Amino acid sequence: MMGSFKKATALFAALTLSVGLSACNRGGEEAGDGKVLLALSTQTNPFFVQLRDGAQAKADELGIELEIQDASDDAATQVNQLNNAATTGADVVIVNPTDSDAVSPAVKQLNDAQIPVVAVDRGVNDAEVASFVSSDNVAGGKQAADEVASAIDEKGSVLVLQGIPGSSASRDRGAGFDEGLGSYPDIKVAAKQTAGFDRAKALDVTTNLLQANPDVKAIFAENDEMALGAIEALGDRTDEIAVVGFDGTEDGIAAIEDGSMTATIAQQPAELGALAVEQAKAILDGEEPESEVPVEVVNVTKENVGDFQ
Repeated sequence: MMGSFKKATALFAALTLSVGLSACNRGGEEAGDGKVLLALSTQTNPFFVQLRDGAQAKADELGIELEIQDASDDAATQVNQLNNAATTGADVVIVNPTDSDAVSPAVKQLNDAQIPVVAVDRGVNDAEVASFVSSDNVAGGKQAADEVASAIDEKGSVLVLQGIPGSSASRDRGAGFDEGLGSYPDIKVAAKQTAGFDRAKALDVTTNLLQANPDVKAIFAENDEMALGAIEALGDRTDEIAVVGFDGTEDGIAAIEDGSMTATIAQQPAELGALAVEQAKAILDGEEPESEVPVEVVNVTKENVGDFQ
């Protein structure tokens, strides 16, 4: 009889513990836990690796399940990933668009499914996002124009390496650069050509552009990866032609340190990722996210490069 009583007591205790643990787990879910999808344009570019790492660190800190998907710079792949977000159980989607136009229909579908979308680094055209976290690319483009002008004594011709057509980052950086050059009437753009934010493509594009425009004094690349490709194309001419990039990646900073790159406009990719996750967290908690979250960009040159290492 005593043995039966002990077994019953042990069973009751185990059931009580199980119910208690289940209640704790449900309480955690009710406190704003949820699943967030981070749809990245690529993970081959170091900039977006830093953005991813910043997002993951913030998600770990806030107790958010973060699923990361990589579109490998292919718009069709990213559209498919976004279209599948609802079926994979995402509560919020953070998108870093490969193409700001191409992803628009998929984002509209997410809106229809009542899945909020946060855009990071690049915007989404003609679709609603709950929050847009980005650097001020137009201002950064103007800052790049000032660095080019300073490097070539405000006169001469320049080449422009453009990013992915349709991306808001390329559009805004280019617009800011053109606006900035308006203050320097003796500087002319000899040629513009896309190199898709890619180092290898920039090497080929720059090689061809230099053959057609051998007397250029500077190159503005809309990201550091393309700037580094341009530097490879220049070979031993890096002391003759100034190269200004954009992003402030580790490789870009190293190129400024060794003197092959004149300047870069440094973003804060890890901060972009972290702030995007913070906006997603606000949505999960039933709070109103900030519609726009600007992140400062900073000129990095030989004079202050030590502050960024």
